[in-house]
Amino acid sequence: MKAVRFQRFGGPEVLEVVELPDPHPGPGQVRIAVRAAGVNPSDWKKRKGLMDQELPQTMGHEAAGFVDELGEGVTNAAVGDRVFGFCAEEGAQAELAVLSYYAPIPPSLDFPEAAALPAAIETATRALDQLNVTNGSTLLINGASGSVGSAAVQLAVARHARVIGTASPPNHEYLRSLGAEPVTYGEGLTDRVRALTPRGVDLALDVAGSGVLPELIDLADGPENVITVADVGGAEKHGVRFSRGDTGRALHSLSEIGDLIESGRFSVPATHTFPLTEVAKAHQAGEQGHTHGKLVLLIT
Repeated sequence: MKAVRFQRFGGPEVLEVVELPDPHPGPGQVRIAVRAAGVNPSDWKKRKGLMDQELPQTMGHEAAGFVDELGEGVTNAAVGDRVFGFCAEEGAQAELAVLSYYAPIPPSLDFPEAAALPAAIETATRALDQLNVTNGSTLLINGASGSVGSAAVQLAVARHARVIGTASPPNHEYLRSLGAEPVTYGEGLTDRVRALTPRGVDLALDVAGSGVLPELIDLADGPENVITVADVGGAEKHGVRFSRGDTGRALHSLSEIGDLIESGRFSVPATHTFPLTEVAKAHQAGEQGHTHGKLVLLIT
């Protein structure tokens, strides 16, 4: 099968599409013929050697496609089913991928839309669970218009929370369409939030990692009410929890998102697609920030 791999750290030019042996599912897993695979910022961090140090590395954790092989004991899927989900190991950006965690693709979604979901909804749901966002909570989301931020907005609104989201002015109408009250990020953020809610907020989630943890701590009345998924150094400095997937994933998000999508309570972000062979261009687009929405590789 064809798969994305790199054998040395560096820029997008180190990415290769190579032939690798076909994988096979273990107990409880399914193998899919991949039709679309998500690209995330962690991909270029790994490519640069900023995360994992082993070489070579295959790429990708999230994918969507048709089930074509079942592992031992699988009873909740059949060959031919459309599913999306996570690889426990790398390797989703390939013609074949083994999913350890998966769910049926909501009927209204195509494969690129489904491949755009797993990382965003799991990250957002995990953070909301850890913050205990519930009916009546007032939540501030820093970086609310990106794929994870917009997922967090919609999932919090579905929990009947009041959501205030930071974004640039051109994205304010988008946030309103998702059910959030937008504010502009940058200097003066605290005053703009307090203009909406003078007592501050109950909880705050940092998705952007833009150095605003002190302001979020002030608005949420303490670091214990703030979580970041983007600012490791700031979390350590200010005593804020950094939410990591390796400390327990919110995998229930995969099976729960379908009802929200089909009922119109969750909108999938726009996708920007690239053929598998143009994975380097996808990395360039993501790193340069020239796209709005989710980057997805197409496998035909």
